[in-house]
Amino acid sequence: MKERSLPAERTLPAERIEPVEFTDWRRNYQGRRVLSKAIIYVILTVGAIVFLIPFVWMLSSSLKAPAEIFAEPPVWIPNPIRWNNYVEAWTALPFTRFMFNTIFITLLGMVANIFMSALVGYGFARYRFPGRDFLFILLLSTMMLPYIVTLIPTFLIWRNLNLINTYDPLVIGALFGGGPFFIFLMRQFMLTIPREMEEAAWIDGANVAQIFTRIILPLVRPALLAVGIFSFQGYWNDFLAPLIYLSDLPKYTMTLGMFFFLGGANEAPKWHWLMAMSTLIAVPILVLFFVAQKQFIEGVTLTGIKG
Repeated sequence: MKERSLPAERTLPAERIEPVEFTDWRRNYQGRRVLSKAIIYVILTVGAIVFLIPFVWMLSSSLKAPAEIFAEPPVWIPNPIRWNNYVEAWTALPFTRFMFNTIFITLLGMVANIFMSALVGYGFARYRFPGRDFLFILLLSTMMLPYIVTLIPTFLIWRNLNLINTYDPLVIGALFGGGPFFIFLMRQFMLTIPREMEEAAWIDGANVAQIFTRIILPLVRPALLAVGIFSFQGYWNDFLAPLIYLSDLPKYTMTLGMFFFLGGANEAPKWHWLMAMSTLIAVPILVLFFVAQKQFIEGVTLTGIKG
């Protein structure tokens, strides 16, 4: 007699049942995360608007008539738009000569800062010598000294060297390391580079100069770019140093030439010309930053990885 086989038991797929408490916790966590991001974006947006208001006011005032600049209530859109303010401001003084003076000082100081800060930073990052850490800390401590404190002693040094009314006091300082902040920036970035790359170059017969120029400098390009942007901004916008060391009008920089637009005892300030020249001076820095924004941020952020 043939035996009858029993039908196999059918198993239903188990449903994934999450605990109610875990589901509620995850939902609350996601809600808090979205809320925190929304708050951060709102704060950043408000901060961006606050920081943009002075620039928008400067741009708007550069296209206004003098009577509209301080009008109540404020006039944000000029009527009519006076593009001629830029032409009048540029031709009121020899700003073409001032522009070339500014470009010369800026490029010379920027190149000196980049090369010398990289050279000194490489020494602090790679060479071991007695008192290295102490000298580095001493160098960083000079950053706590306000510029105004060293102004008079520095002026006396340049005067004794008969270098007043020349461009030398404006750029020679960059030849002595480029400043503590730039040295710190380069040193911190170079510490992130593995020593094995230099050791391999030593084995291949490279000398110190070849290692520095062909290996180190290409690898620290973001830091070099960051130093270059900071230097460009510092020299391009510098007003106090040219005011102290330059006395002949043909040697003036653009920022120093703008000082004449503030008027005198018997002359009202020409705010529309001043805002027009301020807008023109700000354009190169904005263009440079937006073009090299990615590398600039990378160069600044990577300096804190290794100490």
